[in-house]
Amino acid sequence: MKIKLGIFGLILVLLMVSAVYADSSSSGSSTSTSTSSSTSSSTSSTTNVDDAALVYVSNVTLDPSSFFPGDQGTITVILTNGGTSAIGLSHPDLLSSKLNVQANEWEGMSFVGAGSTITYSIRFTVKPPDGTYYALFTVGTQSGNAINYPIKIDVSSNNLTAAVTSKPTSFAPEAEQNVTLTLMNTRDGEIQNVMITPEGTGIDSDPSMELISSLNPCSSTDVTFGITPHEASNLIFNISYQNSDNTHYSQVELPINIGRDKTAAVPVVNNVQLTSTGSVDEITGDITNAGITDAYGVIVTVGSPATGTGTYPEYAIGSIAADDSGSFDVTFTTSDLSSVPLVVSWKDSEGNDYNITKTLDLTSASGTGSSTASSTSKTSSGSSSVSSMSGPGGMGGGPGGYMGGPGGSSSSATSLFSGSKGAGISSFYPVIGAGIILIAGIVLWTKRKWILRKLKKQQ
Repeated sequence: MKIKLGIFGLILVLLMVSAVYADSSSSGSSTSTSTSSSTSSSTSSTTNVDDAALVYVSNVTLDPSSFFPGDQGTITVILTNGGTSAIGLSHPDLLSSKLNVQANEWEGMSFVGAGSTITYSIRFTVKPPDGTYYALFTVGTQSGNAINYPIKIDVSSNNLTAAVTSKPTSFAPEAEQNVTLTLMNTRDGEIQNVMITPEGTGIDSDPSMELISSLNPCSSTDVTFGITPHEASNLIFNISYQNSDNTHYSQVELPINIGRDKTAAVPVVNNVQLTSTGSVDEITGDITNAGITDAYGVIVTVGSPATGTGTYPEYAIGSIAADDSGSFDVTFTTSDLSSVPLVVSWKDSEGNDYNITKTLDLTSASGTGSSTASSTSKTSSGSSSVSSMSGPGGMGGGPGGYMGGPGGSSSSATSLFSGSKGAGISSFYPVIGAGIILIAGIVLWTKRKWILRKLKKQQ
C-alpha cells in the first residue's frame, strides 16, 4: 500500500514540474515575439524621418522682387524630394509680423514622390515701414519634422524719379518746341507699363501719350514731347506705372512761360539800298544772323501795300548759320514808298515757322529808310495764328545809295536829275572828273603842234 502511495506522489510531482516548464517556455516565446515587433516598428519610424529630411527647398520666387509699403505680392516656393519614397506634406504657411498672409488653398495632405517636386504659392500684403525683413516659410511633413526656410523681403518707398532735362528758355505761342522728360528707376526691382500723359490748359502735345513697357532697376530713359502752347499755363506730366500688380503714380509740373526763345535765330537786316527801273522798285541788302542757332529756309519778300513782282518777288537765301550773313534782292511795286514792309521768314531746326517784319520809309532822296514799325512773329507749321511782338534782332535799315547792290541795276541819269528816287549827283563825281580829264587830253592832243612851237620859241 505504501509502495502505491509513493508511486502516485512521484507521478504528481512530475506532472507539476512539467506544467511549470511548459508555462516558462510559453512566456519566453511571447517575450521574444514582442521584442521583434518593437524593433521592426522602431526601424520603420526612423526610415520615414530620414526620408522627410531629404525634402528640400529648391527655388524661391518673389513677385515683385521689391515692395512698396502696402503692396500685394506672391511668394512661390518649389520643394524637391531627394529621397526614395513618397513624402506627405501639409499646411504650408508664411510667418512674419510684417506681413498679412492670405488664407491659402492648400488643405489636407499633399504627397511628393521620390525625385519629384511640389510648388506652393502664397499671397500676402506688406506692412509699412520701409526696411528689410525675413519671413519664415514652413510646411509640415507626415512622419518627420517641419521644413522651414527664411525669405528676405525688401520694402522701399522710393518712387519713380522723373525730371524735365531739356526745354526752351521760353515758349513762343503757336510754335511746337521739344520738351524732354527723363525717367529714372532708383528701385531694386523692375517696374512695368510706365505711361506718361502730358496735360495742361491751352497746350497741345505730340504724342499725346507715351508708353514704356519696362524699366530695369537703376536705369533711366528719355521721352521727348513736342509742346505747342496757346497760352501761358502749367504743363503736367501724369505718370503711372506698375510694380507687379500694384499701380503707383507720379507727377512732374512745368510752367509754360510765353516769350521769345533766347536761343532762337535773330535775323538783322542792314545795308538796304533802293533802285528803280520804270515802275518796278528794287531793294537789296544783307541779313546777318545775330542769334545763337541757325536759321533755315530764309526767304525775303515785301508785304502789303507793296506787291512782289518782277525778277525777284521773293528771294530765297537758304540757311544762315549763327554769326553768318547772306544777301537778298527783292523787286516790287508800290504806290507809297513811305510804308514798305520787308518780311523775312525762316524755320528753326524743328521746322517751326518764324518771321520778322520791318516797315521802311523810302521816300527820302538819299534812299535812307526810316523805320516806322517793326514786329516779329512765330507760328507752328500749318497754323494760321500769329503772335506779334517787338523784339531784339529787328532789321536795321542802313543808308542806301542810288547804285543797286547784288543783282541790282542803275537808274538813268534822267531819273537822277529829275528828282526821282536815287542817291543824288554826288555819286557821279568820279564820272564827271573822268570826263573833264578826257576832254583836257583831247584838247592837248589837238593843239600839240602849236604848243611845241611855242615851247621852241621860248627856248
